[in-house]
Amino acid sequence: MFFMIKTISFLVRGRVQGVGFRYWTQRQAEDLGLTGWVRNDPDGAVQGFARGQAARIDVFRDQLWRGPTYANVTHVLIDEIHGDQVPHHFCAGFEIRP
Repeated sequence: MFFMIKTISFLVRGRVQGVGFRYWTQRQAEDLGLTGWVRNDPDGAVQGFARGQAARIDVFRDQLWRGPTYANVTHVLIDEIHGDQVPHHFCAGFEIRP
């Protein structure tokens, strides 16, 4: 069976640092079988990339709006990345980056 693969970049704003958002994001992504990474931005946002089956990326996108218990997500920006725009060094799993 053929599954369409989708790659996205994401930026999440609100109360998303200091609430376990990166670890929660990693767990959600791993549960969905996605690869990529997540990190804190100096401006208080959380950003990252995710790659996997399109339907699972769509679920992941919706989960980013929810966040972990103590998060308060106010904005999620998703950009789909196409072919030659996919970062050359992509992860085998889903990692938290500094």
